Amino acid sequence: MLFIVFVLKAKIYWMGKDTIFRKPFKRFFKWLGGIPIDRSKSYNIVAQSIQQFNENENLILTIAPSGTRKRVQKWKTGFYHIANGANVPILLGFLDYRRKVGGFGPMLYPTGDLEADMKTIKKFYDGVTGKYPEKSIFKI
Repeated sequence: MLFIVFVLKAKIYWMGKDTIFRKPFKRFFKWLGGIPIDRSKSYNIVAQSIQQFNENENLILTIAPSGTRKRVQKWKTGFYHIANGANVPILLGFLDYRRKVGGFGPMLYPTGDLEADMKTIKKFYDGVTGKYPEKSIFKI
């Protein structure tokens, strides 16, 4: 995904576990737009992210809706709540490892109806194969 962003010359920000922001990679990941998140504490990441959007009209935040290291039972919805609370659109992006393509789909403006909007998002991702398809689910 970062390669696609480099090609488009876009400045994005993304959140990652704070444990990856250690020497010797800390400066590099921050240069790439990384924002370290301490998941061992109960910080309100949604509210903090909304505040960041309120303070920076040019913020582009990249968030993966599901984990990559283990199978999950359902997508996390923090990305949706951030977009809805900040009144910003969600740009659907993808990396399809089966077809070896990546890109962006439509922009979704959250309506506040989480269930209906997540069905729209799921429909977009039907047929997209992630790097670890055995860990992928679409329970929303």
